[in-house]
Amino acid sequence: MKKIVIAGGTGFLGQALATHFESKGWKVIVLTRSENQTLEAGQTVFWDGKETGPWVEELEGASALVNLSGKSVNCRYHARNRREIRDSRIQPTRTLANAISNVAKPPAVWLNAASATIYRHSLETPMTEATGELGHGFSVDVCQAWENAFFQEHLPQTRKIALRTSMVLGHAKNSVYPILARLARCGMGGKLSHGTQMVSWIHQTDFNRAVEYVIEDHDIEGTVNLTAPAPVTNSVFMSTLRESLGVPFGLPHYKPMLEVAAWLLRTETELTLKSRYVVPEKLLQHRFLFRYPFLDEALRALSGNRSDAESSIRNHYSLP
Repeated sequence: MKKIVIAGGTGFLGQALATHFESKGWKVIVLTRSENQTLEAGQTVFWDGKETGPWVEELEGASALVNLSGKSVNCRYHARNRREIRDSRIQPTRTLANAISNVAKPPAVWLNAASATIYRHSLETPMTEATGELGHGFSVDVCQAWENAFFQEHLPQTRKIALRTSMVLGHAKNSVYPILARLARCGMGGKLSHGTQMVSWIHQTDFNRAVEYVIEDHDIEGTVNLTAPAPVTNSVFMSTLRESLGVPFGLPHYKPMLEVAAWLLRTETELTLKSRYVVPEKLLQHRFLFRYPFLDEALRALSGNRSDAESSIRNHYSLP
């Protein structure tokens, strides 16, 4: 039986992956700081993300390790939160690197979470793994330090992949789709600010499938943009969301309103106003087939208007 170890696997993406791999017959180990936690999928093993301990035994002979550890960025970026956002990503990454270097049979591949926000604000130029330009500011600095911590340790028996993931659309409580859908149904699903900022996204199903794909394709390594191949503007995103839900109108949200709302909700406008024009060049070059390449299909599936089975037959996207 193949085994996958997921560090920080109790959240939306971790449980999505755990459920996916269990359905494929894999043994799934979830490393978590919460002792005796009951999850929908995966067997929990305690770790603190800082020190090695009995949990290191789970890495021995594992087919894959996925590290999703990190404090949510959905918060105000004051000094304490900035420190916690950075440390909660870099420290577990270094701890895992140390653990891998000290096991006899290390994981064959290590996938470390990263973020598509590492690229600069771009309205017109798509950012690929090969030609993408890095941005500036706190979030980008964290992303760069995170990837540096991941790649700096030489682990010759373990293939490394940094997953530069975009917004993942799924139904879990702590994911973004239910929030956006609720706003749209309340008539608040209009464009955010000018609406021209690009939105890179990926359906949860394709997120799971792409992670499995890069694990199995031994030629894929380095950075991978984990996003659908057809990003859209925020204005198109919101109008497509309304259409999928049968909502005819949505009030727009202008920047001063967003600043006030962000302050009240204890978050930052960067999460919605930065233009992320990111495309998955490496996945396409390696012939990965997206089940949901286009936003209208992905949102209709999430709204319940189209089944996974129907979409899996009709919708694929790859390079010629």
